[in-house]
Amino acid sequence: MQNMSSDKTSLGLDANVQAGLCYVGNLVCALGLILSIVTVVTEKTNKLARFHAFQSILISVTGFVLGIIYWIAAFICIMIDNAVVGFPLFTVILMGLIGLIFLLLFIGLVIAAIKAFQGQIFKLPIIGKFADQFSN
Repeated sequence: MQNMSSDKTSLGLDANVQAGLCYVGNLVCALGLILSIVTVVTEKTNKLARFHAFQSILISVTGFVLGIIYWIAAFICIMIDNAVVGFPLFTVILMGLIGLIFLLLFIGLVIAAIKAFQGQIFKLPIIGKFADQFSN
């Protein structure tokens, strides 16, 4: 966890503010994803803003992919539950598991946003390693 200086970005914001907004915007539609893409395209030298923008993009993509997998698995589980079990056993287990995964993603997003506003590089497990590679 490095503490980075709060230089100005190409959008005129402090780097830590722009980095934090990349996460917070994810809670409002896709504004965080849009700001993250703008940050990646416009920022070439600011490591803090680029790193958090890439990490925010990866969190969004992970959530989107998991959502698609969830709907496919839910359809399969509902078919199995109706045909074999007679009650929604597999569906309930799947919903609990996916709920836990999305809760962990949300907690990671909140922690990363707090660290970004503090001007620190905070790597989330797995995603942070890729964000670090992409931001260089």
